[in-house]
Amino acid sequence: MDGGTVYQRLARKLDSFPQGFPATESGKELELLALLFTPEEAEFACNLTLEPQPVNDVAEEAGISPREIRDMIKSMGGKGLIKVARGETGLAVGLLPFVVGFFENQVFRMDKHFADVYEAYYKEAFTTLLSVEPQFHRVIPVNVPIKSDIEILPEDNVVALFAGKKAWAVLDCVCRTEQALLGKSCGHPIKVCLALSDTPGAFDNAPQLEVLDMDGALAVLEKAAEAGLVHTISNNKEDLFYVCNCGTCGCSLLRGIAEANIANVVARSAYYAVVDPDLCTGCGVCLDYCQFQAISINGYSEVNAVKCVGCGVCAHHCPEGAISLTLRDPEELPSVPETEDSWLAERAKARGLSI
Repeated sequence: MDGGTVYQRLARKLDSFPQGFPATESGKELELLALLFTPEEAEFACNLTLEPQPVNDVAEEAGISPREIRDMIKSMGGKGLIKVARGETGLAVGLLPFVVGFFENQVFRMDKHFADVYEAYYKEAFTTLLSVEPQFHRVIPVNVPIKSDIEILPEDNVVALFAGKKAWAVLDCVCRTEQALLGKSCGHPIKVCLALSDTPGAFDNAPQLEVLDMDGALAVLEKAAEAGLVHTISNNKEDLFYVCNCGTCGCSLLRGIAEANIANVVARSAYYAVVDPDLCTGCGVCLDYCQFQAISINGYSEVNAVKCVGCGVCAHHCPEGAISLTLRDPEELPSVPETEDSWLAERAKARGLSI
């Protein structure tokens, strides 16, 4: 493969990030990178770090002129491969990780060949990352009843999360887009991935995104819940800028449950479902909607609290209102990293890396 050496170096750099980018025996990770980065872009990316660095410092490290670096940033930024930010001394640039990072940004460039290569890579290597803790995503409950003596935790309140933002937008789910290109469409809605920002008008100049107001964003959440999808967000309490609406049928993370038999592919919420046997008729609707094999029916529905991730989808669809969520015991509450930086530090330690 032309540029194979530089793609190998880029792959090693990406795998040195806490998120990970494991190698394969077949070299599918190199083929994947070659679809996204030109050899020149890959060479430039090898000089970048996860944390954006001043452009002038990067240009000196890479040995290129200011004009060349401007052109490179424009090209790679347009492809969604890098992060560009305003630093204390001006423009700063960093390399996005594979997931959650530049893979999700390829939803607008995804074609059948890309989907084939990604799927091969996913099956050969990516699932090895799904059992590493802390997980990429954590579950937050749909807007369903919480037992009357329980107050929902601030980090799990999706309505409060949306109310605290200044810009909202929706885009297609990259995972279901990829599966549809492979002829494996699950029938769930595709345009339900939500982007959030603290900056008013942040998405106004992003033509690929559909800009929403807060009510519109909440309506997308309701649409996802009606479809039986699970709300997931980045696995930290602060720095929350997206909501994915996932299913085991297509989500690259949740597929690990069915395809790799990994139970902890996402961090569960602080809650679990409970059933009022006096209200439950044993109709089985909840059983149909549970994606985690946490429900059985013995006259009435019973919930396995260990398997339950606390998504609330079963409660949302119960026709009798027999299901609600309750808080787990203190010793069973998930430990959620406070910030993205603390998540990175914990995951790096788990993978034996230093950052």
